[in-house]
Amino acid sequence: MKKYFNPYTDFGFKKLFGEEVNKVLLIDFLNQLLPQHHQIANLTFLNPEKLPDSFGERKAIFDVFCETPTGERFIVEMQKGYLKHFKERSLYYVSFPLREQANLAKARGENWDFQLSPIYFIAILDFEYDKEQKHRLFRRDALLKDQKGQSFYDKLHFIYLQMPLFKKQLRQLKTRFDKWCYLLKNLENLENMPKMMNEPIFEKAFKTAEVSRMTFEEHEAYLRSYAEYCEFQAAIDTAVEMHQIEIDKLKLQTETLKGEAEAAKQQLEALKGEAEALKGEAEALKGEAEALKQQAESAKQQAESAKQQAESAKQQAQAAQMATQLQLLANLQKMGLSEEAIAQALGVSVQDLQALKFQ
Repeated sequence: MKKYFNPYTDFGFKKLFGEEVNKVLLIDFLNQLLPQHHQIANLTFLNPEKLPDSFGERKAIFDVFCETPTGERFIVEMQKGYLKHFKERSLYYVSFPLREQANLAKARGENWDFQLSPIYFIAILDFEYDKEQKHRLFRRDALLKDQKGQSFYDKLHFIYLQMPLFKKQLRQLKTRFDKWCYLLKNLENLENMPKMMNEPIFEKAFKTAEVSRMTFEEHEAYLRSYAEYCEFQAAIDTAVEMHQIEIDKLKLQTETLKGEAEAAKQQLEALKGEAEALKGEAEALKGEAEALKQQAESAKQQAESAKQQAESAKQQAQAAQMATQLQLLANLQKMGLSEEAIAQALGVSVQDLQALKFQ
């Protein structure tokens, strides 16, 4: 068993900050968070269980709920694990002390004029709530502001401490707030109180946290609380591990799909290359076809020209033959030969001879 208890357990947190005998610890811690005009000298613990005003609404149970003699109210929450809509839960929680002020006025018979006392919601988170880099701040203070960034209402304050983002080592602690944060984050693993924290307030905190100073009943209660904390952390670790397994599966599937997509892309590029090659071949064949077509047209034209030349030559030959026959006919007629003799000499019939005379 370690020397000091774990302040993130329900028992440890309420032992440190939620008991009347340790009220000074809570006051000192809160004063490190509060502005100068809201510094507190005393406070009163209030009932942390808040019942709804009507049936069917959810109740609220705060870790620590207190108020100062001047009316400021403080809700201090230790959240061990990530909770969906935690900011909305914060708003819901502060609605109880808001309405409570109206109810108290009515109970006293006063005519409430809506004047409110300041309310602080302080959340100590054992996890990182803001995952976006620009919001990953150890401490975030939220106020109601207008569109120009100026304070619109200064009585409702939200302070979030994301403890995993507190990275300071012992030698880097400058303020008392630093020391409180270091104590909360490292208390369970310390063997003794660091020398630089040798102040009465921290001496009391370390004595309060000593497991050996607990009564039997307190020790049993702490063990149960610590077991619940460990089970809760184990459940979170298991959920994170299972989530990581799913993420790894998705990454593997994504890489596989990327590989398949890359292969498909390469196949597509190859097909595009083949298509381009086929297109080039088609263009070449088309060019060859056009050349052959032109050659055919040229050959056709040459054939037509040759045909025309042949016809012309034939006509010329026929004309020459006719002229020769007519000349021969004229010569034979001058010789006084009969038509039968002339026809026999020319190798034609008498009828053809008579036809030839009329040419």
